[in-house]
Amino acid sequence: MSTDVSDNTAEQRYDITVDGAPAGFAEYEPGEGVVMFTHTEIDPAFKGQGVGGALARGALDDVRARGLRVVPLCPFIKGWIEKHPDYQDLVAR
Repeated sequence: MSTDVSDNTAEQRYDITVDGAPAGFAEYEPGEGVVMFTHTEIDPAFKGQGVGGALARGALDDVRARGLRVVPLCPFIKGWIEKHPDYQDLVAR
C-alpha cells in the first residue's frame, strides 16, 4: 500500500491517497504561526489500515518543516498527537 499526503492549500486541507485513490483529508485553518486542524475524515474503505495515522504524520511533518505550530481542534489529530510524544512539541501552548 502506497500513501501520499499533500497540502491542498486551495481547500485548506491535507489530502491522502492510497495507491493513487483519494482516501481522506484533514481540514485546517491557517493562523499566525500556527495551523489549526479542525476536522479529519478517512474513507470507510480505508479505515483500520493506518491511513489516518499516515495522514496525521504527513500533515504534521509538513507543518514542522515549515516551522509552524499546531492547534489540534480536531479530536482525531489531538488524540494522535497525544499517542505520539515526538509530535507533542508541535502543539502551540
